[in-house]
Amino acid sequence: MSNEPEKLESEKFLTDEQIEEEVKETRALRVIGWFSIGMAVAALGLYVGSELRSRYKFKRRTPYDFYSNAGGQQASEFGVGI
Repeated sequence: MSNEPEKLESEKFLTDEQIEEEVKETRALRVIGWFSIGMAVAALGLYVGSELRSRYKFKRRTPYDFYSNAGGQQASEFGVGI
C-alpha cells in the first residue's frame, strides 16, 4: 500500500481540453455561488435594517400617535356647511 491517492477510472482518461472545461465550470459555479451568497446577505441586511428602523420609530411615539387620525391632514372646510 502506497501513500499516494489513486485516481478514479474516469479521471485517468481525461484530456487537457476536458480538464480545462471542468475548471471553467468550477469557476462559473463558484461565481454563481458567491453572487447568491452576496444577494442573500444584502436581502438579510435590508430586512434587519427595516426591522430596526420600525422598532426605533415605535419606541419614539408621542401621545398623539395613539389617535387613529394622528398626522392626517384633513380639509379645513369639511363639515362646515353653508
